[in-house]
Amino acid sequence: MEKFNTHTGLVVPLDIANVDTDQIIPKQFLQKTERIGFGVHLFHDSRYLDHAGTQVNPDFILNKAEYKGSSILLARKNFGCGSSREHAPWALQEFGFKVIIAPSFADIFYGNCINVGLLPIILKEAEIEQLFKLSADTQLTLKVDLPNNVITCGELSFTFSLNEFQQYSLENGVDSVGWTLDKLDTIKAFEAKMPAWQ
Repeated sequence: MEKFNTHTGLVVPLDIANVDTDQIIPKQFLQKTERIGFGVHLFHDSRYLDHAGTQVNPDFILNKAEYKGSSILLARKNFGCGSSREHAPWALQEFGFKVIIAPSFADIFYGNCINVGLLPIILKEAEIEQLFKLSADTQLTLKVDLPNNVITCGELSFTFSLNEFQQYSLENGVDSVGWTLDKLDTIKAFEAKMPAWQ
């Protein structure tokens, strides 16, 4: 998992609420356990007009030329709802997304994002609406500063928060096992203070 410090990227505004994991990566593409080969199937049923994935839907926002290379996904409430599947953040990440910004996420999806190094950011509804309005007028670029928990866009700034584990995990590029190993000296010191069993 790569360390996350700061990221500046183009925003693609996906103006759809309650996007579920089957929309993100349909179930027929979940036949592998390796974390590769899923990006091409991201939002398959929306990006393509046919089941084979040969006819591109020109009206779907991810297919529009002006959003090519976008690395920040702006979304609506309850993003990532539905069944639990790590393949959903895998697909988003492989497609090129580094950050997802929404007013709320499904809990399991949110945790899966943290586990793979994809930064999920929760902002207030009014702030999300402001970003959608900005993105409607121009190509929107945001700078995400994880150590300081702030997003900037020109003179505008938005703050966000993560818990201690999430912040540490993303900044240091470690999962829960790596986080535990990094705390091993502290764990051993604590255990050394415990009375021996009689």
